[in-house]
Amino acid sequence: MADGIEAAASADGGAPTAAGEGPASSARSAEATHDGGARLDASGFATLVVEEAADRLHARLHRPAVRNAIDAAMVDELHAVCAHLEAHPKVLILSGTPADPATGAKGVFASGADIAQLRQRRRDDALAGINSGVFDRVARLPMPVIAALEGYALGGGAELAYAADFRIGTESLRVGNPETGLGIMAAAGATWRLRELVGEPLAKEILLAGRVLKGPECLAAGLITELVEPEDLIPAAHRLADRIGAQDPLAVRISKAVFHSPREVHPLIDTLAQGMLFESQAKFDRMQAFLDRKKKQ
Repeated sequence: MADGIEAAASADGGAPTAAGEGPASSARSAEATHDGGARLDASGFATLVVEEAADRLHARLHRPAVRNAIDAAMVDELHAVCAHLEAHPKVLILSGTPADPATGAKGVFASGADIAQLRQRRRDDALAGINSGVFDRVARLPMPVIAALEGYALGGGAELAYAADFRIGTESLRVGNPETGLGIMAAAGATWRLRELVGEPLAKEILLAGRVLKGPECLAAGLITELVEPEDLIPAAHRLADRIGAQDPLAVRISKAVFHSPREVHPLIDTLAQGMLFESQAKFDRMQAFLDRKKKQ
């Protein structure tokens, strides 16, 4: 994600910095991108329910009849969400269908890909990387992504969760990749993201032996960072978004980009990124505010 630094410092959230601009100009331009005014028009969406605020967007997977199986329409709508957040960087919260105590319906994040569609896909469909492309786009969003997980997060649903920066879950959470039982493999990020998240031995047990982790096991493995009650799942995600929102948006964006950059570009990329941040107005304002608070103590 080395190119994420340049994107973070560009005025439109994705275009390269204009020739001749110095670090200070680039950093100040990036600060202007944290604009809560633009809103995504999701009125035509059929598989996602979108709620948007100035600093965050909550996209809820909504195909409850098929336990939020990821189909082509959902992929297209996730791409639309990503395009919006690339142009107007905000925290993204992803969640599924919540449990309904009144009816006894269980919550579910996503049960995987739509098997009816998946069965019809052939070699060229696999080479197109339909799911892997959108999950990678989610992972590369400028601002952090929070996955609020409840019930099943299997197959493609698990891989979408792996693409998030943060995962919060409930006791009912079940995470796994049963693809080999269907004669295919987990090819949308699990073979490398899962190893980074939980380590090679456990990742192999999930990918090669069909192990499904329960909520507490996910917490013990570090796959999720918090285990909450079902009714507190979305509030917990928003509390995390609040903590992110209290930070400087540009510093968060650049820190995320540097974090995901390949090892060989460190420490140079850290030094260059810090140089950009040293010229941002937010750095001066926030440090001055800190000094002013100390004077009053």
